[in-house]
Amino acid sequence: MKNRPDFLTGGEPARLIPIAADSAREQKSVSIILAGLRSVLELRQSLLKSLNVRVGTSATLEAWTEVVFQNEDKKAVKLKDRPDGLLILRTGRREWRALIEAKVGNDTIGEDQVSRYLQQAKTHKLDAVITITNQFAALPTHHPVKLSKNATKTVALFHWSWAFIRTQCQLLLKNDGVEDHDQVFILSEILRYLESDRSGISHFDQMNAEWKDVVNKVKSNAPLAKSSDEVQNTIAAWHQEQRDLCLIMSRLTGSDVSLKLKNNHRLDPSMRLKDDADAFCKTPALHCALNIINAAADLEVTADLQRRMIYCSMRLAAPKDKQSTKARVNWLLRQLKKTEPAGFHIRATRPGKAETTYQTLRELRDSPELLESDNSNTAATTLEVVYEVDLAGKFSGRKVFVEELEKAVPHFYQEAGQLLKAWIAPPPKITKGDPEAKQQEIEAGQG
Repeated sequence: MKNRPDFLTGGEPARLIPIAADSAREQKSVSIILAGLRSVLELRQSLLKSLNVRVGTSATLEAWTEVVFQNEDKKAVKLKDRPDGLLILRTGRREWRALIEAKVGNDTIGEDQVSRYLQQAKTHKLDAVITITNQFAALPTHHPVKLSKNATKTVALFHWSWAFIRTQCQLLLKNDGVEDHDQVFILSEILRYLESDRSGISHFDQMNAEWKDVVNKVKSNAPLAKSSDEVQNTIAAWHQEQRDLCLIMSRLTGSDVSLKLKNNHRLDPSMRLKDDADAFCKTPALHCALNIINAAADLEVTADLQRRMIYCSMRLAAPKDKQSTKARVNWLLRQLKKTEPAGFHIRATRPGKAETTYQTLRELRDSPELLESDNSNTAATTLEVVYEVDLAGKFSGRKVFVEELEKAVPHFYQEAGQLLKAWIAPPPKITKGDPEAKQQEIEAGQG
């Protein structure tokens, strides 16, 4: 790294292994992540891309901690207002510079402090201020501290939650997004620290602060605005929880579990957020589908805010070699012999507008004909195994909702999902008889 910039009178290069007191969790966390940005190309590309800052392979990044600016009135600036770090990205002759302020644990950054950092950045002609805390934000441009537009007229204000940074590290490692083996090791060690309880970095264990209000609004049929912070943060929190569900299921199954996403949503997270917020305001339910390697179907998860229910399900095509709904249901029931029936149901659907039938697994074991339709003779073409969790008043609890969801999904898969097998049409058979006579029949037919 080059010598300290001229406009600083104090500051140390960010270290991957900072020498600091055990109590200095904030100082260590900032130093490690800034050094990680400097050390791992793909990590800085991923995080800075979220700020619309492009990082080419030839660009260089400087990272400093505990910085002190020149001409700073030390009596006027309290020690707690000293920025935690500074990033300087150089691309040819161009420079992009950002001041960093971070908090760990339950500490947050208030409006006054953010305003002072923006003023510092403006005075020293920096491009941005980036805050890093355990506070959640839908996008880096959605800052948890609300300021007037004039405050960020000349200096951009961004926010990374520690959970967001940790997720980016997880995704890079999980998707083999880092080419250099040494950098893979560095990123793995950074993630190990971020996942440690000693780091002061909170795991995603609760929904956004507005969750309870959103659930209550849905319950009272109050309108929701798709561009409001409460909706945007709810959808973004749900996206974070989806990633956590994938990681939980990956660990439990020992295989790759990924989200099933539209291609444009995979490539453009902001479009995904916008589309999901729009759909949520029309129908207040949260959805996702997990793709589990070699599973019979996608594991679909729905959180219905109107009913305050969690649903986990997998859908199978009914076997075509069986004629009646009862016979097709029996085919499925044989697969679920070991399933504990509490909370489990089976839904039978038919083509077009024909009736859909729905019954508990417990009742169907004794009477599989219950899924027959009184209004249609058409046999069910799709059979769906559904696990219901009725949270009632607990649904609006930020932590309880996540805890119950993270219990429900593995329980459904263990009790039912991993037992299911998709129906496969049997191979064609050659009928017994004279092969030559059969061949003559075929040739005669072709003639």
